[in-house]
Amino acid sequence: MDFTRKNHRLNSEEYLGEKWFFITMCCENRKPIFLERNRAGWVVGVLRTEAIAHQFMIDAYCVMPDHVHFLALGLVPTSNLLAFAKSLKQKASFIYQKNCRERLWQRSYYDHILRSDESPANAAVYIWMNPVRKGICKSFDEYPFSGSFSRPWKIASETQVWVPPWKNTQMPA
Repeated sequence: MDFTRKNHRLNSEEYLGEKWFFITMCCENRKPIFLERNRAGWVVGVLRTEAIAHQFMIDAYCVMPDHVHFLALGLVPTSNLLAFAKSLKQKASFIYQKNCRERLWQRSYYDHILRSDESPANAAVYIWMNPVRKGICKSFDEYPFSGSFSRPWKIASETQVWVPPWKNTQMPA
């Protein structure tokens, strides 16, 4: 019996342009590869380099032990999230596999295009609060592998708790 993977992506045109994208990339078998500080810092560097190369602004990111979240904005009409994500995963994987002889990422990743009624600032707070929700730290600014490449990442008091559409219940801030 052949197993075929379901394609959960939208039409490729939906991933082009000046849009906000919420992305989650998980490590293979959810292995906590980024528990090692040098690996977490290294993947932040790869994210920065590939974002610049593909004309994306990274407004928020968080490297957790077994996954990475980031909020990206396409800067030009030709910004292509699919090309950016593919390049990011390939470049990071090539170096990791060369050094560790194992896969870095799961085969796919999760993407969500923010709708007009979804605030990028609230999505950023959701990303930055991830290590607090997981009990890794007490305050978002204690976690060394969260941040923004585009602005100071202080959480404004007027931000609302953003709940990703795939979550059934609201997460505590």
